Amino acid sequence: MSESPVESAVSAAAAAGSPAWRRATGIAGAAIGVLAAGAAAGVAIERMTVGRGMRAKARVALDAAGPYGALRGTPGKAYADDGTELYYEVDDVEPEGGSAPRRRRLFGRKAPAPVTVVFSHGYCLSQDSWHFQRAALRGVVRTVHWDQRSHGRSGRGVAQTERDVPVDIDQLGRDLKAVLDAAVPEGPIVLVGHSMGGMTVMALAAQFPELIRDRVVATAFVGTSSGRLGEVNFGLPVAGVAAVRRVLPGVLKALGQRAELVEKGRRATADLFAGIIKRYSFSSRDVDPAIARFAERMIEGTPIDVVAEFYPAFTDHDKTEALAFFRDQPVLVLAGVDDLVTPSEHSEAIADLLPEAELVLVPDAGHLVMLEHPEVVTDRLADLLTRAGAVPAGATVGGYGSTSGTAQPG
Repeated sequence: MSESPVESAVSAAAAAGSPAWRRATGIAGAAIGVLAAGAAAGVAIERMTVGRGMRAKARVALDAAGPYGALRGTPGKAYADDGTELYYEVDDVEPEGGSAPRRRRLFGRKAPAPVTVVFSHGYCLSQDSWHFQRAALRGVVRTVHWDQRSHGRSGRGVAQTERDVPVDIDQLGRDLKAVLDAAVPEGPIVLVGHSMGGMTVMALAAQFPELIRDRVVATAFVGTSSGRLGEVNFGLPVAGVAAVRRVLPGVLKALGQRAELVEKGRRATADLFAGIIKRYSFSSRDVDPAIARFAERMIEGTPIDVVAEFYPAFTDHDKTEALAFFRDQPVLVLAGVDDLVTPSEHSEAIADLLPEAELVLVPDAGHLVMLEHPEVVTDRLADLLTRAGAVPAGATVGGYGSTSGTAQPG
């Protein structure tokens, strides 16, 4: 297949090792997928008042002090149908007489129902993005947290690296099935998916409807979409969106083929990159800097070739019909009102097709709502578990932590 004009230009500049290429990869690697005018302006103002060395020291301090992402469980491995190694961790319920009776009493009983809650994370994130919810549910219900292929501690996609097979959302659904077979071979399941993780859950349903019917007792869709992602404008002017859609696939592919050079560019433009992440992850003005840095680390940890590899799958994603398999079970649909990545209108569209679902739109919240307002997400998940019979009716659990002074439960 011949190169597009964009790919040809990028390849030529890379081959020449020109300063223009180095500048282009630095900026593009940092600003991938978005036009960063607003974020760049904010960083420019910051640079006039805070030196580069001070900002670097602040990042080191936040990395050292922040506990986020430090929770670990019993590790396990599953293998996808193409041989990709998928990493997961299990947090089991503590046995009778264990060390966490207080947590069990939050739900009003000593022995929770035999339900496993399985968390699927989003694009460019990892299982650690569920830090607050994981901490709140520890010792209460059995949970499984896994890293999607090519993310976190999971292996690079074998089909992608060895056979150049494009990633699609259906593959992610089959990956989730492999994790369930390994980590939850029996018993009822509650599925929780954020963004790409929610799409993964939908793909699971489309390919394994009998699993949803026979074993899944409740589902939570957090900041996700069932399709039409090609229409998302990312908060940009119409003209800007059209330009991005026209050139982005070719640029991403070309950058992914020069991953080492682009990664150097991303590091060189860390300040701009941090501003972009904050704009597209959070809405609150007073989000905890340690949380913002935590999100930045997760996204920074996703190699540029993985970013490029996954991006086209979202345009093709359409699992609207699969939502029908969730109609007869408790469902939570939750989103941040100010989400620029998967706008809350997409969650409303999901809820419209699931009339019995609880729809929660969180004010002053962006795409990473489970980090920005963890107490709200945890509260609604606890209620979902109650409705699913995992905990006694009427039991509640308080929010675990708050990352914003404006966050309110409910």
